[in-house]
Amino acid sequence: MKELKKLNRLFKKYKWQLLGGILVTILSRLLSLVLPKYVGKIINLLNDYDSGVIKDTEYLKSELLWSIGIILGATLLAAILTFVMRQLIIVVSRHLEYDLKNIVYQQYQRLSLAFYKQNRTGDLMNRISEDVSKVRMYMGPSIMYGINMITLFAVVIPQMYLTAPTLALYTIIPLPILSVAIYVISREINKRATLVQEYLSYLNTISQEAFSGIAVIKAYNLAPTMYNQFTEVANDSKDKNIDLARVQALFFPLMVLLIGLSNIMVIYIGGRQVIDGVIEVGTIPEFLIYVNMLTWPVAIVGWVTNMIQQAEASQKRINQFLDIEPEIQNNTEQHHPVEGDIEFQNVSFTYPDTNIEALKKVSFKVASGKTLAILGKTGSGKSTVLELIGRLYDVTYGAIKIDQRNIQQTNLDDLRQAIGYVPQDAFLFSDTIGNNIAFGTAEATQEEIETAAKNAVVHQNIIQFTNKYETVLGERGITLSGGQKQRVSIARAIIKKPKILLLDDCLSAVDTETEEQILKNLKELTKNTTTVLVSHRVSSAKNADHIIVLEDGKIFEEGTHHELLAKKGYYSELYENQMLEES
Repeated sequence: MKELKKLNRLFKKYKWQLLGGILVTILSRLLSLVLPKYVGKIINLLNDYDSGVIKDTEYLKSELLWSIGIILGATLLAAILTFVMRQLIIVVSRHLEYDLKNIVYQQYQRLSLAFYKQNRTGDLMNRISEDVSKVRMYMGPSIMYGINMITLFAVVIPQMYLTAPTLALYTIIPLPILSVAIYVISREINKRATLVQEYLSYLNTISQEAFSGIAVIKAYNLAPTMYNQFTEVANDSKDKNIDLARVQALFFPLMVLLIGLSNIMVIYIGGRQVIDGVIEVGTIPEFLIYVNMLTWPVAIVGWVTNMIQQAEASQKRINQFLDIEPEIQNNTEQHHPVEGDIEFQNVSFTYPDTNIEALKKVSFKVASGKTLAILGKTGSGKSTVLELIGRLYDVTYGAIKIDQRNIQQTNLDDLRQAIGYVPQDAFLFSDTIGNNIAFGTAEATQEEIETAAKNAVVHQNIIQFTNKYETVLGERGITLSGGQKQRVSIARAIIKKPKILLLDDCLSAVDTETEEQILKNLKELTKNTTTVLVSHRVSSAKNADHIIVLEDGKIFEEGTHHELLAKKGYYSELYENQMLEES
């Protein structure tokens, strides 16, 4: 259970509720001893009456009624305490599940972009849902039933020994055999449960990717292929579940057999001792009740062990991610307002997952409030520049400075709060259009949302929808066209009024006329904002204060629009070709 030790810090938060639950469990189990003791007493009273030892009928009735009353009272009180026990322990397990999911989710948010490129969404979802649910079964039911089992053993077996020592020893002979069997079987369950969870992750991943890429699957008529792929993994998952079920199935038959042996011991050995006059006849039904009281705890041993082993396997998978230290760390708690001055000093960067060198000794400066445009062919490193400014990655070599301070010594929260980012692939949430625009702000009025939409030239499109700004988008904004998604994404960035605005080829899906209008609006809005614009179009870049052209991760050309035209190089050729296309 070494992996589950990581949960101890969560248990401390609810220690008083758990201690209360343990105390109530002990009290309820102590009350359960009343039933067998008084049943044995009633049998002895009836036996004494039948043999003539007791002749007073009224005395017998009084004793019987008194015993029955005590049994009913103890049973009722035990039931109430059991209810309280469940309210304390099971409710705490739900709180612990909530806390653990939040811890996992917060860790997911802290992990760097490289982590998400190396792990699949389906697996991440499975660990925060299925694996956490398995761990909750350990934190609640297994603890409750485990305490219940231990307490019952602790109170019943000593009581049996005090009542009839020899009979008690014969009755508990099967229990050590059960302990050894549980140890062997539980180790196998742990291994097989881990495989089951891994295959469940595979299934989730395949399903998630199929649903996300359903348009491509249909377009290429790949539905049969995807179905066969899913079926293959589903069959493997089924086989792993069956393997686990086979091992789990050994528990209960084994327990029934051992409990049956204990009952036979009670009847045979107890019968001989009654004949020999060692014990009274009422001791046999008393012991039979004790044995059957132990039946459920013994059965629970298997169930609890099974839950703990599955929780151990799931917590191990959770810990694999919780133990990862994010590559991007907030190295300072000091807060400094970001003004927007950006400088790259001989920056080189290699992607850790692909080992591709995206930038090679790149240097430039953008003064606060100025605009830098970056052009270049696909794969030249344009988007990488924006990712480094947002500190989604740290540079491999060189330095980036924000307001003359190394970016790694700038408070990460302050930096990202000051940035408005429009990615190349606009991502929208399954929420209303209004909420998507207001996503980057704590509070935004409807007027501010509409103003941002107007500046992004998407307001007229939105008001044509039946529910206007309350229109709920499909997954990843599938309700909107590519150009509309880009413009909503632009509105989301500018509503923040950021100090640094990063635009990653975000006008590629809009027509030239709309592009001109958006750029005109942005020029007015970003007079005091540092803007870094990545584009394939010269029309988007020509009004920038400075333009750099990247090729193979290096600065190939740089200057203003007119300076680059005069050089008659790549930029000039690109400009002439695009002007010719437009004409």
